[in-house]
Amino acid sequence: MGKAVMGAVVSLDGFIADDHDAVGPLFDWCGNGDVSWTFPGGDDELRTTQASADFMRAHYRDVACVVIGRRLFDMTNGWNGKPAAGEHVFVVTHEPPANWEHAGTAPFTFVDGVEAAISAAQEFAGDRLVDVGAGEIGGQALRLGLIDQVVVNLVPVVFGSGRPFFATGALTDPILLDDPSQIIRGDRVTHLVYDVAKR
Repeated sequence: MGKAVMGAVVSLDGFIADDHDAVGPLFDWCGNGDVSWTFPGGDDELRTTQASADFMRAHYRDVACVVIGRRLFDMTNGWNGKPAAGEHVFVVTHEPPANWEHAGTAPFTFVDGVEAAISAAQEFAGDRLVDVGAGEIGGQALRLGLIDQVVVNLVPVVFGSGRPFFATGALTDPILLDDPSQIIRGDRVTHLVYDVAKR
């Protein structure tokens, strides 16, 4: 079974967006380099350093599907029915959307509960990666012991408050990660990969 990987672009103080869901300069590094590339299966051109391009392409090459929450789905309108990464999207929600214009044609599955969504995603993925969005869904999955690896794309900005990367809620015990297996320096971003320590 493939790994469940929680990842996002995050501020130095641990936020994936501000209090109003704005990302500010978090993605400036996606347009400040001299190497042009796209995500596998994607159309949007990004321009980064060679180091960032190599890291991102290598990571997303193996992503089969993503798991997100209903909030992100609603904010993006499910990316208009096209997965932002991988081939399928599993949306954690107690109530699937009514009258979504892409229902029935888009590769989206609505699942009640984080554990059920990650289980369905891993069954779909086989030995490839499941990309779990950071924030509420990723935080719940990490607390439940369902995350194998954490990818932090760290941007040198301080928000002060906002939507936390690790929205784990109260923890009875700390969750330990191993030392980073990768540290890749880009321009205005540092890519860090951590395996979750086995409990």
